[in-house]
Amino acid sequence: MASIQTRQKNGRPSYTVKVRLKGYPSVFATFERLTDARRWASKTETEMREGRYFQKSKTTDHTFSQVLERFYQDIVPNKPNLSKQYKQQLDWWNDEIGDISIRDLKTSKLCELRDQLASEITNRGMKRTPATVNRYLAAASSLFGIAFKEWGWIDENPILKVKKLKEPRGRVRMLSDTERSRLLEASLKDKNPDIYLIIVLALSTGARRMEIWSLVWTNIDLERGMIILHETKNDDRRSLPLQSHAHELMQERYKIRRTDTDLVFPSNKNPFVPFDFRVPFQRVLQNAFIEDFRFHDLRHSAASYLAMSGATLSEIAAVLGHKTLSMVKRYSHITDQHTSNVVKKMNMQILNDEKE
Repeated sequence: MASIQTRQKNGRPSYTVKVRLKGYPSVFATFERLTDARRWASKTETEMREGRYFQKSKTTDHTFSQVLERFYQDIVPNKPNLSKQYKQQLDWWNDEIGDISIRDLKTSKLCELRDQLASEITNRGMKRTPATVNRYLAAASSLFGIAFKEWGWIDENPILKVKKLKEPRGRVRMLSDTERSRLLEASLKDKNPDIYLIIVLALSTGARRMEIWSLVWTNIDLERGMIILHETKNDDRRSLPLQSHAHELMQERYKIRRTDTDLVFPSNKNPFVPFDFRVPFQRVLQNAFIEDFRFHDLRHSAASYLAMSGATLSEIAAVLGHKTLSMVKRYSHITDQHTSNVVKKMNMQILNDEKE
């Protein structure tokens, strides 16, 4: 069946037609006149029903808005953990180039938009960091990549020609031993009953905030002590071992779980929406007298604990879910120090034995 959506740009209407019929991929076209839109919709639907329709490789008919619409229709239902930030980034691009044909997008235009992202003031009253701008580019690139590789709507991904902004060296903030003790104590005493378990999970597994936020019981094997993450940032399936204290806490949590939802940490207001633990986390940090610390830094701390326990960089990458070692090289000084200490201990032992 066909549907027509009216859009306004600079006070002038345009009409986007979507024809969807079983056995055919959804097709789109945009017209300046409603009569032309209706005529095309009727003709296309009739040809499909009679088996006479052959989609033409006329990618100029596809605007960015149409790409985004199909993305939400065909791709998003299979990605339930798609972040709010990612959607906001796509919406920004849609506001800027929504009515432009994706084939007509030039590298120069995309570079202008990259620079605009870097220079404009956000709602928070500050400019975006280079890392944030690059994430916006990555969001658009993923969309163009699908339009190119899966739908054949363009001949190449235009974002790949846009140079990313240079980012400063990655920030690594880890908890000291005393900070960790204060954090755990403050979270255990906090009025929110979930924040202590959430922090323990982050420290003991190295899981990302969104991975903990969206945890469901069907992906947790308490008997084996394992969390299975089917949807991750890298789109790879990953297992997180639940050990000792974290395992015990999850077993206790399971006994008092809510039966009207599969979420491990559901919101009190809506059991089908995860609990937003940003406010209690900030409160715990304040009560623990810890400054300049973000939730993601718990992941850095977990990685540092792995390194100090003798884990290799490849083992750390496997636990954290990194595809390459580049992201975990920041912990190399810790593993080097551990190796040095082991060798030092061995030398002291053998030299002492020789002296005796």
